[in-house]
Formats: sequence, C-alpha cells, structure tokens
Amino acid sequence: MSADIQEEYDKIYRYCYFKVGNSTLAEDLAQETFLKYFAQNSYIEHGKKLAYLYTIARNICLDAYRKKQPEELTDVIPDAENSFERLELNIAIRQALKTLPEQERELLLFRYVNELSVGEIAVVTGISRFAVYRRTNSALASLKALLKEEDFL
Repeated sequence: MSADIQEEYDKIYRYCYFKVGNSTLAEDLAQETFLKYFAQNSYIEHGKKLAYLYTIARNICLDAYRKKQPEELTDVIPDAENSFERLELNIAIRQALKTLPEQERELLLFRYVNELSVGEIAVVTGISRFAVYRRTNSALASLKALLKEEDFL
C-alpha cells in the first residue's frame, strides 16, 4: 500500500472510530469506504479525493449507526503505563465532547485528530472557510469552558 493511501486510510479509520467508538467496526467501515471509492471508477482521478472519501465514510457510518449493533463485551484491561490522571483527563474530554453538538465534534475531529486544513474541512463539510474557522474556535472555547467547570484546565 502506498504511503499516500496508508495516510488516507488512517484518517478515514480515525474518523470512523470517532463516529462509532468501536475499533473493529471502524476498521470494517474504513475498508468499506475504500471499496466503494475504488468501485467508483468515474471519480478516482478528479481531485478532492479525501473529501470524497470522507463523504463516503460519513454515509457508511450513518448506515452503521442506523443498524446499531449490540455492544461487545471485552476482557481487556487498560495498560498499567497509563497514569490515573491521564485516564481521568481522557474521560473528562470524552464526556465534554459528548455534550457538544455533533457538527462541532466533527469539526474538532477533522481539525485536530485528522489534521485537515481549514480549506479541506470546508470542502468536506460544504461550508465556507470562514465558517469552519469560526465554528472550530467556538467549539474549542466551549470545550475549554466545560473542562474548566470540571477543574481540568
């Protein structure tokens, strides 16, 4: 697999994982995204490949959400290396993110987890670059305020 495709796959996988919260399902959804992408021969060389992949991934994740499969029980014990404080902060961030509107969570995912530029996010979401910048800053401010309420910042 070329480095470019591997990087795109990683981004799509992280996006799917953020959406469904299950690593196995996210891997399946990311693979399905690429299968659908490569099945569309007419679009492959028309540019904005990542935006098209995110659109496919979003639709596939929505379909998976509608099917809502039962949650798997696992016996996995977290690594002993993770400190209690880090785990506590991760839980607080996840809870704070859940209180944000879906669109704000998605913008933060694109910008800070998948490291997309403001222009790329604008293409994926279909909103202006200014709106992406403004909404991302607003989402960050909301997230910081929520974490300050919980005394994490």
